[in-house]
Amino acid sequence: MSIGFLILRLVVGLTLAAHGAQKLSGLSQTAAAFEQLGFVPGRRSALLAGLAETGAGLLLALGLFTPGAAAIAVAVMVVAAVSALSLDAVLGIRDAGAGWGLAALVFGLAGATVQLARRQVAAAQKVQ
Repeated sequence: MSIGFLILRLVVGLTLAAHGAQKLSGLSQTAAAFEQLGFVPGRRSALLAGLAETGAGLLLALGLFTPGAAAIAVAVMVVAAVSALSLDAVLGIRDAGAGWGLAALVFGLAGATVQLARRQVAAAQKVQ
C-alpha cells in the first residue's frame, strides 16, 4: 500500500509541479491569459500561481509538509476549475456558486469517508 501512495504522490505532485513550471517558463503568455480571465495584474497572478503549483507539487512528490502542500494544491485547482474555459461555459450551464461548491465538498467527503471506512490497516501500522 505504501508503494501505491508513493506512486500516487509522485504522479500527482510531479504533474502539478510541471504544470507550474510551464506557467513560469512562459510567464508573459500566461500573464496575458490570466488577464483575459480577469486576474489583474496578470503577471503577478501568473507568477504566484506558477510558484504555488511548482512548490506544492514538489512538496507532495517528496511527501514533505503534505497537508500544507495539499491545501495549496486544492486552492490553486479550485480557482482553476471555477475560472477556466469549459464546455459548461460554452453551453451556458451555470453550475457555480456556493451551493455547488458545498455540494461538491459534501459528495467528495462522503466518497472519501466510504473509502476510508472500508480500508484495512495492516497490524504493523496499528501499533504505531
